[in-house]
Amino acid sequence: MRPKFPKIFLKKCSRTICFLCVFLPVFSSLQGCGVAVVGAGMATGATMVHDRRTAGTFVDDQVIELKALNNLRTDEDLWRQSHISPISFNNIVLLAGEVPNDFLRERAEGLIKQISDIRHIYNELAVSAPSSALSRTSDSWVTGKVKASLATDKSIDATRIKVVTARGIVYLMGLVTRQEADLATEVARRVGGVQRVIKLFEYI
Repeated sequence: MRPKFPKIFLKKCSRTICFLCVFLPVFSSLQGCGVAVVGAGMATGATMVHDRRTAGTFVDDQVIELKALNNLRTDEDLWRQSHISPISFNNIVLLAGEVPNDFLRERAEGLIKQISDIRHIYNELAVSAPSSALSRTSDSWVTGKVKASLATDKSIDATRIKVVTARGIVYLMGLVTRQEADLATEVARRVGGVQRVIKLFEYI
């Protein structure tokens, strides 16, 4: 007997397949590993089932991030002197990282503004030298610890929370209730290595 899946599951998986077909070559060239891309695609499909964003918006966010990176790379001076991570959630973009001066900070935001469908930009770029490899490794560790802590808390659906860390500052994004936001923030604050937690949630 063939299993029956909810229509929303089938719809979202269908959008995931379309996304992989269109952007698989791009990801392959960026990461140089087809196996890693397929694994990421499977994880993406699982996440989409729980996501409160529509399937179309989920894919839009992936496209926005690719376009943002492309736009930033076109400015060689900016790209060479800075470390910038553009993150999109529900068509809202977070710019995290470091730039050497205020002029390049504004230039980076201007390049992102050229992308259609973006509803808002949080420019959290710090004016400083690019972070070291050690600092970025520490940020990745903190992000992983926050995600793990959220996943073990049964009162929160961790798949609905986007966690980004830069210089020990944790940014939380997602479509959540105020209660979920408060719980997630408290969990993140208790994680070792977290310097500060900034909430960039949208409330439902």
